Amino acid sequence: MTNPTIDIAIKNNTGSSEAYAYITGLDINQNNTPLFIQSDGKTVYRPTSPSDPQTPLAQDVAISLGAQGSTTTVTIPQLAGGRIWFSTGSTKLTFLLNPGPAVVEPSVLNTADVNYDIQWGFCELTYNKDQLFANITYVDFVSALPIALELLNTSGATQTAKGLPAGGLDTVVDKLTQQNSSDNAGWDKLIIKASDGSTLRALSPNSGRVMDSSLFDGYFQSYVDQAWSQYSSADLSIDTQASWGVVTGRVSGDLLTFDAGTFAKPSAGDIFSCSTGPFGNYPDASKDEMGALGARIAAALNRSTLLSDAKQPTNEQVANYYKATPTNHYSRIVHETNIDGLGYAFPYDDVGANGPDQAGAVFDSNPQLLTVTLGGPSSNAPANGGGSKKEKDNNGTPNRMCWLVG
Repeated sequence: MTNPTIDIAIKNNTGSSEAYAYITGLDINQNNTPLFIQSDGKTVYRPTSPSDPQTPLAQDVAISLGAQGSTTTVTIPQLAGGRIWFSTGSTKLTFLLNPGPAVVEPSVLNTADVNYDIQWGFCELTYNKDQLFANITYVDFVSALPIALELLNTSGATQTAKGLPAGGLDTVVDKLTQQNSSDNAGWDKLIIKASDGSTLRALSPNSGRVMDSSLFDGYFQSYVDQAWSQYSSADLSIDTQASWGVVTGRVSGDLLTFDAGTFAKPSAGDIFSCSTGPFGNYPDASKDEMGALGARIAAALNRSTLLSDAKQPTNEQVANYYKATPTNHYSRIVHETNIDGLGYAFPYDDVGANGPDQAGAVFDSNPQLLTVTLGGPSSNAPANGGGSKKEKDNNGTPNRMCWLVG
């Protein structure tokens, strides 16, 4: 059983004294109502439902992180779907409220959002009676603000996720540009510039397709066709890593068929999102098992290992990811650029053989202090990586963090 609250130490390594944190989440102990932490870093603000959409907050929730090199300690209660947002510069992030209340969050997909031209990013966390779980994420985009995590437990043991080095976005952008020069697939269209011409962020392929629905159309078609052909005459075995154990499927009539249900050929959009087409709207009777199967198929397609590995994810090895063509080069580049190779780069990036994964998560049932470093760690020495197990749903499907919906 964890304590009612926990401290988080936030280090400002941005080189600027104009750096801010903002903490949002759902109050587990008050019917999952939205909450913020106010500018003092400890007072909880639970906004009431406004009468009008797009209503400003009634409290200041921008937590100043002080001068370069300083550490600010904040305190949070137990919460779900939490995020620690960060921004730099004199313009702070704007959060609004819709009736409900529902939090209107900053968006990288809405060019009319007042936050669009601000340098910002976030990490995710859940703190409940069982554990603290936090991760760095690139599922939506890569920010110019590197974020690193270190979790200390009550026994003195630590877990780390080192994140990007300082200037990591520039490296990601350079590699995306190089990849596009090689295959002309559209990777350069993921690079977003500010109005002054500076680089704001690099979108994930899924986010890029929200901005331009034609982006990457047909990109995975040849690979999917080969995989469906291969498994029309050979078994595909998938370890659900849950109560259903290892299940076997084959392609029949253009459908990849398991006892629990079928998967049609996914499009590039389905593969990048991991949640549309055949990876969404599962029948209620087999929803959980189909979700476990779909997560592992989607992960293998993003990493281009489905053809080479008929036992998913049992035989998976990180060294074999992204070796075939086509593949999710955004994910490849993100992992190459991160100091320890860890961090969510697509929604099921925590799928893998049993053991440490690539998710960039830290978690413990006896947490003492979470340290979040903004701007890149003080040292780029290799780290020991994240935890040794995955946080999973009861059905064994790796948890994607619960995000607030605006």
